[in-house]
Amino acid sequence: MSWLSSLKSVFSPALEVKEEEVQRVLQSYVLPNSNHALKDRITQINVQGQVLQISINTFPQEADQLQQIHDELADALEKCGIKELNMHVVQQKTGHKQGGCGHDHAKGESCSSQNKDAAKSNLPPVVDASSTVDAVAQANANYQPQQAEAPIQKAAPQQRDVPKHPRIQHVILVSSGKGGVGKSTTTVNLALALQKLGLKVGVLDADIYGPSIPTMLGNAGRTPMIEAEQFVPIDAYGMAVLSIGHLTGDNNTPVAWRGPKATGALMQLFNQTLWPDLDVLMIDMPPGTGDIQLTLAQRIPVTGAVIVTTPQNVALLDATKGIELFNRLQIPVMGVVENMSTHVCSNCGHEEQIFGTGGGDQLSEQYQIPLLGRLPLNAKIRENADAGHPSVIAEDAAAASYMAIAEKMMQALPQAEKDQKRIF
Repeated sequence: MSWLSSLKSVFSPALEVKEEEVQRVLQSYVLPNSNHALKDRITQINVQGQVLQISINTFPQEADQLQQIHDELADALEKCGIKELNMHVVQQKTGHKQGGCGHDHAKGESCSSQNKDAAKSNLPPVVDASSTVDAVAQANANYQPQQAEAPIQKAAPQQRDVPKHPRIQHVILVSSGKGGVGKSTTTVNLALALQKLGLKVGVLDADIYGPSIPTMLGNAGRTPMIEAEQFVPIDAYGMAVLSIGHLTGDNNTPVAWRGPKATGALMQLFNQTLWPDLDVLMIDMPPGTGDIQLTLAQRIPVTGAVIVTTPQNVALLDATKGIELFNRLQIPVMGVVENMSTHVCSNCGHEEQIFGTGGGDQLSEQYQIPLLGRLPLNAKIRENADAGHPSVIAEDAAAASYMAIAEKMMQALPQAEKDQKRIF
């Protein structure tokens, strides 16, 4: 395993991926119309779930075989559990010859002595700087970059093609365009409200860089058990819960990961967890529209998304981007929750719209999606969440609002089709 270990920079395969067989395929493959082994050309290997990415060196005369190489490798690796192969090609300037640079040199002559005209064959035509705009445009039109310069990859998976989880009926994403709008608080309270309505609910904290679900559900510091190389979710008020915060130890440990590692960890939390049979899995999303959002949308079967925002214009602009992203990814937006809509002074009873008014209505009208409800800016909501007793459990003034929103979400969930072959 030393060869593969020396090349791989990120290796987080799914359970279905057979590492030894992947290595065997890569080591045994010989390039078409030559006796050159692929393993001598590979410079980097990354594996995330069932996606394998390799970087290889090629030479100009091999440009016509690149698609064949990709297709043959993809077919062979599919039998090893790899569902998608991304092949990044780095084309070298010179040809290849066993034991040399590929050129016929006199004895003692270096490659730097090669014919300069051959090295320029792939460059765009030279244009006089004083030439007309038309001449420049014509030169650019004549230049065609080589196909090998771009990575060869299969089309990104679509939501309709993602297989359903065997034990989870519905996956609901709770998302926001920006942080600080109360998305995690909304997630835990809606999950608890759906459970009160009779559904079997789980919570996955996908906010890799700022996991707060463990604190809000009162199980911070607990570590999940491992059973059959899979995580056993932690119980919180009868719900199955898992967060990256349960794996990092104390609350002071930062998760300083680049995008591929963060998305790989998230896919492991989803796929390598012994989730019980669930009606709904609520996923607390990180803010924004980055790697994690795209990965979830392409590799996890999502029923719908709930957008959390405040009436503030800045929050609305970011929420709009989130809705547009879900629309492009063919994920239905179930509705908008307007958080911090109003504030009632605990001393004098004066009501004030600190963050403005009408933000949720504006999004609802613009995109023809329901306004699920409004929630006040209330110190009790924050205090109860910080104490690990969310509003629905503490039954504070906001509990009824969360229950009303959950009822609307429950009505919007598609009903599971009954198997007509069953007799009971």
